[in-house]
Amino acid sequence: MDAPALNAFLADAFPLSDEETRARVVEVVPGRARLELKTGEANLRPGGLVSGPTLMALADVAAYAMVLAHVGPVAMAVTTSLTLHFLRGCPPGPVAAEARLVRLGRRIVTVDVTIFPQTSAKAAAQGIVAYALP
Repeated sequence: MDAPALNAFLADAFPLSDEETRARVVEVVPGRARLELKTGEANLRPGGLVSGPTLMALADVAAYAMVLAHVGPVAMAVTTSLTLHFLRGCPPGPVAAEARLVRLGRRIVTVDVTIFPQTSAKAAAQGIVAYALP
């Protein structure tokens, strides 16, 4: 699946989200995907930084997009594990996720995700996400 197909699939799969709150796939190439998320006041924690749950959700969607890009529109692929290391505070504004395919198995897909604010080249978070295929 390419970026437009992934964005259409995510919009259909999550009908209660809207374009302002949903991460957008901006690039997909074999083994790699890039997503962007606009963050606002609803995504902030005390101290004015993007919250951990927002960053974890972005990592999860980035891994899901990577799975779909490689195996097709498999709605029932599910997260089996997500480990995210918070490296530094993430200021509000656009946030990007770079997903890299680690392993595409018959039943489990493993994806490495790095998240960073678009205002900095320094990562805010890094993690590993595993998805089970139906």
